[in-house]
Amino acid sequence: MEKYVPNIFFALLLIAGIGYFVMNVRKLIRNIKLGKDVDRTDNKSERWKNMAKIALGQYKMVTRPLSGILHVIVYVGFILINIELLEIVIDGLFGTHRIFQPILGNTIYGLLVGTFEVLALLVLVAVVIFWLRRNIEKVKRFWSKEMEGWPKNDGNIILYFEIVLMTLFLVMNATDISFQEAGAGNIVSQFIAPWFDGYSTETIHAIEKTSWWLHIIGILIFLNYLYYSKHLHILLAFPNTFFANLKPKGQLTNLESVTNEVKMMMDPNADPYAMPAEGAEDEEPAKFGASDVADLNWVQLMNAYTCTECGRCTSACPANLTGKKLSPRKIMMDTRDRLEEVGKNIDANAGEFKPDGKQLLDDYITREELWACTSCNACVQECPVNIDPLSIIMDMRRYLVMEESAAPQELNMIMTNIENNGAPWQYSQMDRLNWKDE
Repeated sequence: MEKYVPNIFFALLLIAGIGYFVMNVRKLIRNIKLGKDVDRTDNKSERWKNMAKIALGQYKMVTRPLSGILHVIVYVGFILINIELLEIVIDGLFGTHRIFQPILGNTIYGLLVGTFEVLALLVLVAVVIFWLRRNIEKVKRFWSKEMEGWPKNDGNIILYFEIVLMTLFLVMNATDISFQEAGAGNIVSQFIAPWFDGYSTETIHAIEKTSWWLHIIGILIFLNYLYYSKHLHILLAFPNTFFANLKPKGQLTNLESVTNEVKMMMDPNADPYAMPAEGAEDEEPAKFGASDVADLNWVQLMNAYTCTECGRCTSACPANLTGKKLSPRKIMMDTRDRLEEVGKNIDANAGEFKPDGKQLLDDYITREELWACTSCNACVQECPVNIDPLSIIMDMRRYLVMEESAAPQELNMIMTNIENNGAPWQYSQMDRLNWKDE
């Protein structure tokens, strides 16, 4: 029985790690579903194409070649290297050792593991460069106000995770004596193995097992850390690009209630005194726009969780570049923070939201930020995973105008002029062509 203790412990560790991950995924889905419904199931072929090109193919990442290529290396390397988790899980549950080696043969197995080792080395190099860019070169977009505290630390923590996991993988292979003697796949680890020549066989074996255990424990910790990190985009980039808005940039959504009202006003046959449908008089009028996360749609909330905090949107924002307070990245981070706060409120109150006197508008996102936006769509264009900060800004502006009548004075003057004069200028229609006589 004693010899099965490591296998039992491994099974319990695996169940706990995956179980906690599933619990957080369910919480994530619940929070996203707090948003309003929106249909994003049209044109499935185009959506699959976007997901393959942008999420899987990293198409928009490489528009900035240096960071883009490094990200592709880390992305491809980390995903492919973790294929070896299947072997680790089987070995851990059944007490075997490199179970696929005799099944696949040294040639195929060596090709796979050799590829993993090369990728691990490339990931290490790329991650070190990322760390240097973030902490030594101090690339400006990583040092904005919203990147202080946890967001800054989170970026570094994930880099340390990747360095440790890749190092453990290579050390595990380098100290596996039978693997090194077979000479199949030890393309990188063969140069690390001599570092342990002075140790006894028992010590080397202990280092290998320790590296093996730390590697799998590290992966399970990393898996569960994702929920609390900006690196949740590793999972959400795929659905986020699939459900992204396919309409032309600049085409804003219309409120159905307002559209119907305008149609009735323009329809000479419409009866403004028609009785409402049975039960309609008891319905609560729909809110115009958004003041809190529950007023946004579920795709916008998924956008908030998918945000990579890379800052490409903010670095391309003309309002931000001219010194205004607006940062599209902060809009997404604030939306996610408020959504998390609402989720914790629900957890603490037996599944029901208890009003907390707070909302996304004013408590997280200021009116100054909203009105600084030029609605140019630069942030939408730049985002490597098709996040749409502009849609949130426009919905919150819509709330300010239609629910609070709180538009800036300049905008109120323009709307008044359009209403009175048919143009945004403060001249009557009779005087609009006077400029030609000057």
